[in-house]
Amino acid sequence: MPAVYEKLGIRFQYPENWTLDEIEALEGNDAVTLYSPGGGFWSIMVHPQGAHPAELVEAALEAMREQYDDFEAERVAESVAGRDLVGYDMHFFCLDLTNTAVVRGYATERGTYVVFYQADDTEFPGVERVFQAITLSLLR
Repeated sequence: MPAVYEKLGIRFQYPENWTLDEIEALEGNDAVTLYSPGGGFWSIMVHPQGAHPAELVEAALEAMREQYDDFEAERVAESVAGRDLVGYDMHFFCLDLTNTAVVRGYATERGTYVVFYQADDTEFPGVERVFQAITLSLLR
């Protein structure tokens, strides 16, 4: 049975064996992160209504580009559960491992949201569908 997170005006389901980290939310930032048993993570950041999703995902892209030297990114626009998402798929090296990160942003009448998930490429193929399912549960 999946666990359910329902705070910050958002709701999503996630595997009960994943670790929920609410430190950001407890410190006054509207963000929560889930960690897979293998070390990958999925995060949601809540921004005020009127923030532009494209600008937020660009900022995430630039932060990643500054942190990693061998870095590639591909712009992505997709529709999930009737919501238009903008973002990037990113690939980079960290600690001698290739990694994949995904950032997606979207806006609603309540706010603007940025979803970010990442795992090294030994774990990513096994958790990508879980990341997508968490995101889908958020968007429904």
